[in-house]
Amino acid sequence: MDRPTLSTWQQPPYHRWAYQHVRELIPTERIWRGEGPPSSLPMDVRPIPDELASALAETWTDAFLVMHRGTVIHEHYETGMTPASTHLMQSVTKSVVSTVAGIQVGRGELDPEHEVSEYIPELEGTSFDGCTVRHLLDMRAGTKFGEEYEDPTSDVRLFEPIIGWSPPDDELAAPDLYTYITTLDLAFPHGDHFDYRSILTDTLGWVVERVGGASLAQLISREIWQPMGAEQDADITVDRLGNALGDGGMCASLRDLARFGELVRTGGGGIIPSDWIDDTFRGDEECRRAWLAGDREERAPDGHYRNKWWVYEPSGVMSALGIHGQMIHVDRTRELVAVKLSTWPTPLNDDHTYRVIDAVRAAV
Repeated sequence: MDRPTLSTWQQPPYHRWAYQHVRELIPTERIWRGEGPPSSLPMDVRPIPDELASALAETWTDAFLVMHRGTVIHEHYETGMTPASTHLMQSVTKSVVSTVAGIQVGRGELDPEHEVSEYIPELEGTSFDGCTVRHLLDMRAGTKFGEEYEDPTSDVRLFEPIIGWSPPDDELAAPDLYTYITTLDLAFPHGDHFDYRSILTDTLGWVVERVGGASLAQLISREIWQPMGAEQDADITVDRLGNALGDGGMCASLRDLARFGELVRTGGGGIIPSDWIDDTFRGDEECRRAWLAGDREERAPDGHYRNKWWVYEPSGVMSALGIHGQMIHVDRTRELVAVKLSTWPTPLNDDHTYRVIDAVRAAV
């Protein structure tokens, strides 16, 4: 297949190629796995049940894995992917970035209740005045940013030339991602309600870089990828100045995402603070109120959005989700972790997501 141009990489059939070859299209920074051996990943791989196999076949699956009680019981690859392949994670990246923040909170380096401008003075006098880190973590900041993926005039599409995901058609609205963040207007009071906007995670990424004194790629490597014993290096896309796209630019292997999900399921393994994970599942009255007041997920009436995770059942069921079919599903009640990497031809399809989750639950 000829290499696609940037302007066509998200369209079939090229988008399947591009999800697995992001670093050949867009500048990235490596997330180093370290020098030690990868952590153990016990295997007892079994045939995938028919209902689950049908769900995978009909939802544009590139790679899929299920762990039950810490052991891999299903592992499946399509479209040329292998255990060594990395794949664009889209917004699953958000949950990794928030985990770096959680580690900093656990060490007392970052306070979620402090205002963002205390860590990034460049945001004083912008739409982020009065915005706390907690508002960023729970998608409750009021900064305006349109997230209509299939609308070419939406902010989420218009800022793609700034982050290097598409070639500029005209003069850039800002020279780089972080300058762009300073130009945004306010849509509603901070803390008012839940409203999913990717730019808030890019702002969180900027905060954790300032707190950690390193690039986002270096922090993910230092705080998560090396300690958990990742098997492969990961990558994250960067703009022309090297600012990482914390909202969706990370690329990683299937097995390493399963390792990350298992860390979360089992309480952090001494790497992620267990209090942070418990807080994510449990939430609080404010995030619950904001969820009910906002554009919540109808299949999770008792759920909430917390620390960049979609929580379906506060007792222990949540997912990290990305457009075009990326997912880490963590279910403490059933002792399972499921990871799916996909290339849906459309950005959003809740039916695909829940069909696979329901099939996994039935199979385990």
